[in-house]
Amino acid sequence: MDIAAMSATISRGTLGVNISMALMEKVLDTAEQTGEALTQMMEKAATPGLGDYIDIMA
Repeated sequence: MDIAAMSATISRGTLGVNISMALMEKVLDTAEQTGEALTQMMEKAATPGLGDYIDIMA
């Protein structure tokens, strides 16, 4: 394999790694935003004190 072909192969490999890293960063950002939104939704849905006491007298 000559130097030019090797250089092109390495360049393509580097490009693939860079694209994969950029995509993973976007996926991580999206997952983080979704987690924060879910946490906020759960905090709003929770009723403080609900289920603390059970009336067992019938």
